[in-house]
Amino acid sequence: MEKKIYTAIGLMSGTSMDGVDASIIRSDGFNHFENILDKYYEFDEKLYEKLVNLRNLVLIKDDLNTHSNKLATLEKEITIFHSEIVNNIISNHKNNIDLIGFHGQTIYHNPTQKISKQLGDGRLLSQLTRKKVVYDFRQKDLKNGGQGAPLTPIFHSLIARHIHNKNYVEYPINILNIGGISNITRINSKDIEVSNNIEAYDIGPGNCLINNWIRENSNKRFDENGLIAKSGKINKNLLNQALENFNINSYNNSLDVKDFDISFARGLSCEDGCATITNFTAFLIAEGIKFINQNERNIVSRYLICGGGRKNSFLIETIKDYLSGFNNLILESIDNYNLNGDYIESQAFGFLGIRSLLNLPISFPKTTRCKSPTSGGILIKNY
Repeated sequence: MEKKIYTAIGLMSGTSMDGVDASIIRSDGFNHFENILDKYYEFDEKLYEKLVNLRNLVLIKDDLNTHSNKLATLEKEITIFHSEIVNNIISNHKNNIDLIGFHGQTIYHNPTQKISKQLGDGRLLSQLTRKKVVYDFRQKDLKNGGQGAPLTPIFHSLIARHIHNKNYVEYPINILNIGGISNITRINSKDIEVSNNIEAYDIGPGNCLINNWIRENSNKRFDENGLIAKSGKINKNLLNQALENFNINSYNNSLDVKDFDISFARGLSCEDGCATITNFTAFLIAEGIKFINQNERNIVSRYLICGGGRKNSFLIETIKDYLSGFNNLILESIDNYNLNGDYIESQAFGFLGIRSLLNLPISFPKTTRCKSPTSGGILIKNY
């Protein structure tokens, strides 16, 4: 018997806080996947500043209570922004939308305290769009002993299977996502439902430190193509000191942008600081890749890169420099396989929404360290 195919809108606002990625996908929650639409909706400067400023205020658990009124006000504003996106998409496309996978905007993430706070009111979004909404994806995983992140690996395994089938790419396939944080999903074979088949690790910063530095030291939001870093000079003393001070004892913990800061580069010029921070980021990403491949020197391992960081050619080349000697590694853009690397996460949350609707697991012991495969978000119909 054929499984029902659902059409979902996936909405993702990442740690860069610059806007919302939106995708329409069709899937049965298992093997079938079609990508119908991808579109980016930028926050205006005012909303962007509100988000960044509020995130900087919420540094510890108690700050969630201290700033609860500001959080509630901004949550409503963010939700209305998302509803306008959905209504715009629906009015311009004939697809009948079954549900919305609504990630929201992460404002505080601390798995030790079992807290992951995303701004986003699923009930209000459902009311404003007259659609079913799945939201608050991380709580069940946290309650089941997981880290609450990363959640995209089950979707990565689906697209890896499509890449394998269409392009004859052999397993293992690794998806390297360089967003605000960098994480890797390793897919060992094509079986989507076997927990042991998928492993995932947060491995370090992605764009977060580079973006923060650029925003503090220029009128830009990011280092386009790594040109600023490329024009600077690495301060090796500060770089080595920062690497000594920062130590990932285990790749079993999820990471947040607040786990990192740019203070070690303060006093440097914009260009030199960017070069030094880019090297710090690249080194940690390379170390994560080495960790995953430490026992596999004789196996060719392919890393398909997605997320905004893949567009920073200086960052990618620096990662490759730190991996010199590992001749069995292939690093390339996921775009080479007819996928848009900017929208993997928004597509994923459409897919996760469908799996949540079907009460299927979205996280696994080897992806988030949860005790057992765990289903996902809260489903709401408020119209």
